[in-house]
Amino acid sequence: MEDADLGTLTREADRFVPTFTRRLAHPPEVVWRAITEAEHLAAWFPQEIVGERRAGARLRFDSSTHESFDGEMLVFDPPSVMELIWGADLLRIELEPDGSGTLLTLTDTFDDVGKAARAAAGWHECLDRRAGELDDAVPPASGARWSRVHPRYVQRLGPEAATIGPPAAKAAPAERPW
Repeated sequence: MEDADLGTLTREADRFVPTFTRRLAHPPEVVWRAITEAEHLAAWFPQEIVGERRAGARLRFDSSTHESFDGEMLVFDPPSVMELIWGADLLRIELEPDGSGTLLTLTDTFDDVGKAARAAAGWHECLDRRAGELDDAVPPASGARWSRVHPRYVQRLGPEAATIGPPAAKAAPAERPW
């Protein structure tokens, strides 16, 4: 894995923002459906998103193995921006045309720097799974990529970004509740 594949971490006021970019060989409309439509979410997103896909809609994030929680869709502008409150986090996904493909940027804004390495490894895996499925590749077992990239994020982001350990699901890697 190249360092360029790793997300970055910035600080905005009292919050922390891991940012990830992926170049995908599919047009924005295809990527948009793959990241927003319920039938495609299971391939990459940690929970089922229940609720309307529109700005201002209340959302529920459900999981078969972890407690559900609430959120809200803040921005839903097909096929370019989806921003939502995911528990206490602010998630934003932006798509930009990139030649015949798409540049996807995901940011996750949260309060505790101690979870940065954990969250970064989780989103890294999620985005790799999303890209792989779009390319008709068979993804590795859920959690396998997380286990490989997490040490790289700890090294890159520093020990203060790794004070909150692996998700409980590492014992049962079918879920990634970071």
